[in-house]
Amino acid sequence: MDDKISTSAEAAEAHAIPRCHEVHSDPDQPCIGAAAKALADKPSDKKSPAQWAYERLIIYIQNFEKTLDEEHEVAMGFVGGNAGVLRIEGMGYFDPDIVTFYGADASGARTQLVQHVGQLSVTLRALPKPAEVAAPNRIGFRLAEDLAKA
Repeated sequence: MDDKISTSAEAAEAHAIPRCHEVHSDPDQPCIGAAAKALADKPSDKKSPAQWAYERLIIYIQNFEKTLDEEHEVAMGFVGGNAGVLRIEGMGYFDPDIVTFYGADASGARTQLVQHVGQLSVTLRALPKPAEVAAPNRIGFRLAEDLAKA
């Protein structure tokens, strides 16, 4: 037995992971249920909170990208602040509890968000792709491919 003390919310979440359930008003809206089930194939007791957050965010990003047309890319709004929007170009985690987002803000300035999993709260947004780019960047699919290799 370890000395780790969990809050009741953390205990409830640990018991629930990797279950997922969604209902949408549009029956054609993609749900993350099937992708979430794939996370159950890996032993959950071997993952840090950062890895859990990272893997689940990848599923949400990839699912969001499925709803976008060829003129839009996924971006992330900063919840609870006025820092703006980050076009997601990369994502990572640093055990045990940090998730990092890499990208550019609306002006094109390089941007990086380092977030503790306890403070993680993001809004996924659709932004028009840059005019000079022929095809939209689909980071969610690259992130999912990387997870499959691990």
